[in-house]
Amino acid sequence: MASTEVTPRPRLRSLESFPVRFEGRDYVCLRDPQNLGGPPVLLNQRQVFLVAHMDGEHTLRDIQLNFARAAGEILPVSQIEEVVRQLDECGFLESVSFQHRLAGLQAEFRALPARPALHAGGAYPADPQELLGAIEGHFGHPDGPGAADAGLTRPPRGLVAPHIDFERGGPAYAHAYAALRGSTATRFIIFGTAHQPMARRFALTMKSFETPLGTAETDKHFVEGLAARLGPGYFDDEFAHRGEHSIEFQAVYLRYLFGRRRDFSIVPILVGSFHDFLVGGRSPGLDIEVGRFVEAVRATLAKLPAETCMIAGADLAHVGRRFGDASGPTAALLRTVESEDRAFLERVAAGDAEGVYRSIAEDGDRRRVCGYPPTYMALRCMDAPAGKVLHYRQWSDSQSAVTFAAVAVQ
Repeated sequence: MASTEVTPRPRLRSLESFPVRFEGRDYVCLRDPQNLGGPPVLLNQRQVFLVAHMDGEHTLRDIQLNFARAAGEILPVSQIEEVVRQLDECGFLESVSFQHRLAGLQAEFRALPARPALHAGGAYPADPQELLGAIEGHFGHPDGPGAADAGLTRPPRGLVAPHIDFERGGPAYAHAYAALRGSTATRFIIFGTAHQPMARRFALTMKSFETPLGTAETDKHFVEGLAARLGPGYFDDEFAHRGEHSIEFQAVYLRYLFGRRRDFSIVPILVGSFHDFLVGGRSPGLDIEVGRFVEAVRATLAKLPAETCMIAGADLAHVGRRFGDASGPTAALLRTVESEDRAFLERVAAGDAEGVYRSIAEDGDRRRVCGYPPTYMALRCMDAPAGKVLHYRQWSDSQSAVTFAAVAVQ
């Protein structure tokens, strides 16, 4: 690949970066959350400096000069070119080669009859027996529900479940889905968190979701009916479903729970960011597109009746260095986060969609609660929702913390 043309003004794509320690040394890890590029890359201190200047404005000579000024060392341009070339080969740069890669991935995805289980073998085991054992371990975990009854008077009509990986969030998933053990719902409308920008607020797909435990079939009649009411454009962001995990993880758990007992279908809906509402100080309840989407879901439910359960794939707070804070989470911060999370969850349990928004708006979303848009939508699409918080959990290390919960809505 040495002959690959090097981008003259390299620009890094929107990637996730966070500090890691590997074999006794400190690095910064670059990871593509959209799964459009290659595997994560570890950068040493010198490479971090170079990559930080790959903003589309600096030429290779500019980067060389800035490095010399900062480090007192002249770095050959050929070494900078090699870093650029390696990043480009990984699909981490905005470049002609990345656009070719992206076009190929989009065409490949459009042609597939079902969405592949992209995160199998990473976020959870790809082997069916190993996956079954892992999920059963979530139930049997000391923090899991075991065989205990969730204490509900009837199976929930709605559910808030995590979308963190199974290793960190397994017991919370188990608490959420244990509440569905007695459910006779045949359709599950899954509002998933879209972690990447989309052209529209919502993204539909007709594709069913493959899992190692079998395929979660999409209710194509429902999606068609919903799209007909919404009008054109809601499949424009379908490709966002390819790399997104927030719906895939719910499909895996639904297949575990019901796949061997009875048929069911899903309606996968990705919900984009509500950040513009926070910036504008305007509730999503006043937004025309959000209102039209809620009305379309309700109208389609009326036309195509079936026992339906709403699921929000939603994590809560994201704090610490990995998410842009100046320091890692302290015990005091985690206590504050828990208190604020529980206040948020009280509004979810009360079925108060507008209260959910206000809870986030009150502090400008300083906890970075990525799951509140799908939670808001699930509550808005239900009649008289009222629920119960089943489980709350925090995962943290020295760099960051993520919080999540299980809520049953009746």
